[in-house]
Amino acid sequence: MTGAEIMGAVSFFVGLLGFVAGIWWRIEGKVRTAEDKAGKVAEDLAGFKLRVAEHYVSKQGLRETTEQILASISGVKDAVDNMTLRVDRIVENQAKPRTTRT
Repeated sequence: MTGAEIMGAVSFFVGLLGFVAGIWWRIEGKVRTAEDKAGKVAEDLAGFKLRVAEHYVSKQGLRETTEQILASISGVKDAVDNMTLRVDRIVENQAKPRTTRT
C-alpha cells in the first residue's frame, strides 16, 4: 500500500469514528435532558404528595371525624330534650293562681 492509500484508509476510519462519536454525543445529550426532566417530574410529584398529605384527609379519618361530630350533636340533642322536660315540670309545678268568683 502506498502512503496515499494508507492516509485515505486512516482518514476514512477517523471520519467514521468522528461520525459515531458525534451520534453518541447527541444521544448522551438527549438522555441527560430526559434524566433532568424525569428528576424534575419526580420532585414535583413528591411535592404534590406532600401537599395532598397536608391538606386532605383520608376516608377513614373523615369517617371517624364524622362519627365524632354526630355523637356530639346527639349529646346536644339529648341535653336540649332534657331541658325542655325540666321546663315543662317547672311550669306544671308552679302554683296556679287562684281565681275568685265574684
